[in-house]
Amino acid sequence: MRQTAGKTAPIASALFMGLGHIVVLRQYAKGIILALIETVFLLNAGTLLTALVGFITLGDPKPKMPIMQRDNSIFMMIDGLIAIVIVALFLLLYLYNVRDARKSGLDYEQTGETQTTRAYLAQLFDKAFPYIGLSPAIVMLAFFVVIPLLFSALLAFTNYTAPSNLPPANVVDWVGIDTFKQMASLPQYSQGFARTASWTLVWAFASTFTTYFGGLFMALALLDKKIKLAKIFRIIFILPYAVPGMISLLIWANLLNGQFGPLTRALRDLGIVQWLNNTGLLNIDYIPWLSDVTMARVMLVVVNLWLGFPYFMLLITGLMTSMPPELYEAATIDGAGTSQQFRYITLPLLIYQTIPLMIMSFSYNMNNFGGVYFLTQGNPSDKLTTQSFAGATDTLMTWIYKLTVDQRMYNKAAVVAILIFAAIAPFAIYQFSQTKSFKDGEM
Repeated sequence: MRQTAGKTAPIASALFMGLGHIVVLRQYAKGIILALIETVFLLNAGTLLTALVGFITLGDPKPKMPIMQRDNSIFMMIDGLIAIVIVALFLLLYLYNVRDARKSGLDYEQTGETQTTRAYLAQLFDKAFPYIGLSPAIVMLAFFVVIPLLFSALLAFTNYTAPSNLPPANVVDWVGIDTFKQMASLPQYSQGFARTASWTLVWAFASTFTTYFGGLFMALALLDKKIKLAKIFRIIFILPYAVPGMISLLIWANLLNGQFGPLTRALRDLGIVQWLNNTGLLNIDYIPWLSDVTMARVMLVVVNLWLGFPYFMLLITGLMTSMPPELYEAATIDGAGTSQQFRYITLPLLIYQTIPLMIMSFSYNMNNFGGVYFLTQGNPSDKLTTQSFAGATDTLMTWIYKLTVDQRMYNKAAVVAILIFAAIAPFAIYQFSQTKSFKDGEM
């Protein structure tokens, strides 16, 4: 058996996990562990098969049965995804079982020796320890990251929407790319998506640009030796970043109330509202901070600037204090002024070091839900809003929220989510590809 161990061991292990290790290689501990895994899998094969069939069919309509006893398509989809992940993990382990049997069989043919149980256990806790330590994380990643992502994406290929296809009263069906076609062909959704996507890009760019250069300006100002009590001012400027953003945004929403907000009342008492009326710049007796499309979008960027600039201020302050003073000394000797030093030394170095963070900030602002929803709720609305449910200041994220929570159009929201992923993924991949840990395998 030794002369053919390289062939018989993988064949036996292919018939049943661990069989080649036990019968041919006499690696009893490893073989028993692998055999137990397949035994447990086979004992639950019926449950897994039922879940996979349910994933394919998503249940059958049973109108004569009580609602709570009908097939729940969403639960069946989730059970099916769990079964798919379990089967995938089992197949990977099955392939490892065959490959390890072949490798161990070839070693047995050459040396005439097989790995003892003690050596296997020592190797298991030595070389294989990182894999054993990472296995819980891999399982958690599969069930709490991969499955939710797949579930969210697969909803786009169903008719899961109110009012006709909501479990358990009704079943959900696979419809392929019909939802994508519907979103593209119906004017209210295609126009709503075009407007919302374009505003999302403008919002993300404007938010990133203003917070970065706002933080840069404040960092430069507070590093100026002429500024007294710079530490106190720095603490004050950090406060917007330290207070929970939701609370700040809700307060700002009240401050910017067009008719009864403190800011409008103060301007009215000062006669500024009346002056605007007299000059023709305003034809109403209040300022539409959040009810006019243009002003609402401007206020979103301004409030986000107030919330976000402290982060870049702290970051840039740390980077500037770590810059080599010899560069500035040499520039001073060469006759470079303060503005020239900033233009040719400070700014290039800062941009070089913070480009990945700017990309990350842009990606974050693309997905920024609270920054818009808690201030404007996506308003003001218009005719297109009533048809597509996307307000004039809605971003793609807040639109998804409205489609799911308010309208329960889960399939259409999933389509928008897939498109967001397709737009943001390249930025995230690029950012990670530029890190040293990706290029060199080091931190």
